Amino acid sequence: MTEERTPVFNGLCAFPLTPLAGNDIDEAAFARLVSRCADAGVDSIGVLGSTGIYTYLLRDERRKAVEAAVEAAQGTPVVAGVGAMRTRDVLDCVEDAQSAGASGLLLAPVSYQRLSDEEVYGLYREVSSASDLPIAVYDNPATTGFTFSDELHGRIAELPGIAAIKFPPPALGQAADRIARLRAAVPEGISLGISGDWAAAEALLAGCDVWYSVMAGLFPNTARGIVDLARTVQTDHQTGQGTPALAASAALEPVWALFRAYGSLRVTATMAEVLGFVEAPCLPRPLQSLDTEGRTRVDEALRLSGLGA
Repeated sequence: MTEERTPVFNGLCAFPLTPLAGNDIDEAAFARLVSRCADAGVDSIGVLGSTGIYTYLLRDERRKAVEAAVEAAQGTPVVAGVGAMRTRDVLDCVEDAQSAGASGLLLAPVSYQRLSDEEVYGLYREVSSASDLPIAVYDNPATTGFTFSDELHGRIAELPGIAAIKFPPPALGQAADRIARLRAAVPEGISLGISGDWAAAEALLAGCDVWYSVMAGLFPNTARGIVDLARTVQTDHQTGQGTPALAASAALEPVWALFRAYGSLRVTATMAEVLGFVEAPCLPRPLQSLDTEGRTRVDEALRLSGLGA
């Protein structure tokens, strides 16, 4: 069922910001960010995820973002976030993403009222029935307030069109166990992908299929390097040779620490503003990038990580 779908969800998926200029999407800046990712050779580009502020955008804005991304991606597959409060609105976003030329969908169970397992299953059942595109289940309890059980992942993964799971970072040292438990719960061929950039190197070395990377949205070459180091180790099947990938990730710990402290969206937006990739402010109110103290920490983290040049 999933073998011909999963290649979309493999390797490195970069998640650029969707920057605003005033109350409108800054399409020129957005296109530049997407093009940077494509030029670096990422495997796919994820738009309208959490970093892409999808829940703050109207349907027309989201459609324009997917269209702009597909054009700027130069043939690199685009995965479009389609989460929304109502299933009706999700299905509208699915239709728009397909029409715009997206290659895959990313769906989180967005809600204000806490959802039950059956309600979440029903959401994925309806969307999978309506979509011709492969779907990644977006497991992000920090933003949705919903926690997937492995049993529910298994049920959803049996649905036609479900091709991948994007799961949150496990505790340090637990990636192999988390991946093993998920693999045991879902059908063969389902792609498993890590979010939480600081956990990516460990997860890739433990057999994760894809890194859904916020870092890659701004620094795609840096993220590409970590993926390539991890993939080389897996290809060589050499025990104990994960050090280069882990070391490359450890060198970015000043940035990872900020992600954990402030959340990756605000840190990424601040970095993009500081480095001149976007105009400030680039986030929709009431969201704000970091204040003076936070920007000082961002400047220092960029310097220590070698990303400031």
